[in-house]
Amino acid sequence: MNRINSAARNVPTWVVYIVLLLPALFLVYQAFFGGLGRDPVKALEHELGQWALKLIIAGLAITPLRRFAGVNLIRFRRAVGLMAFAYVCLHFAVWLFLDVQIWSQIWADIVKRPYVTIGFAAFVLLIPLAVTSNNWSIRTMGPAWRKLHKLVYVAAVLGGVHYIWLVKGIQIEPLVYMAIIVGLLALRLRWPKRATA
Repeated sequence: MNRINSAARNVPTWVVYIVLLLPALFLVYQAFFGGLGRDPVKALEHELGQWALKLIIAGLAITPLRRFAGVNLIRFRRAVGLMAFAYVCLHFAVWLFLDVQIWSQIWADIVKRPYVTIGFAAFVLLIPLAVTSNNWSIRTMGPAWRKLHKLVYVAAVLGGVHYIWLVKGIQIEPLVYMAIIVGLLALRLRWPKRATA
């Protein structure tokens, strides 16, 4: 673990931003050049949403990795979180501008379709977290900053539910994502120690 931690300390955070941006650029390339099948808009929307959920999960995994495995990637958590939000924004933008397009239909979908309602709620919860992901907010908000950023737990669960409800029928992949989210949140709980006799 010391070798991993030592290597991580030598990686600039801007490299993480660039690496995490590459999948989005590749997806856009595929969309333009026919690599996303017969319905590139739906495929692009789906893939961007999936990447957003993957990065949210990656962000949730950073603390348990340090606590249980001794792998310290805390310095990359902000980059992972902001890139997760960027993918959520792209996912939402594709749905808004390329999928629905009819502005009068947008609010109707948010209100009437449960999976859209849940997804939109997760997006709204992530906005204040992205806005306050800077050193100035950490300094000025104090302990309230940590409390606010626990909203990511709720957003992660809502994102998992959004994915489960989005697909037709029971599919394994969304359930696996949800199980990982629940597992990572469970690892954050402080379990009471058993009293010794």
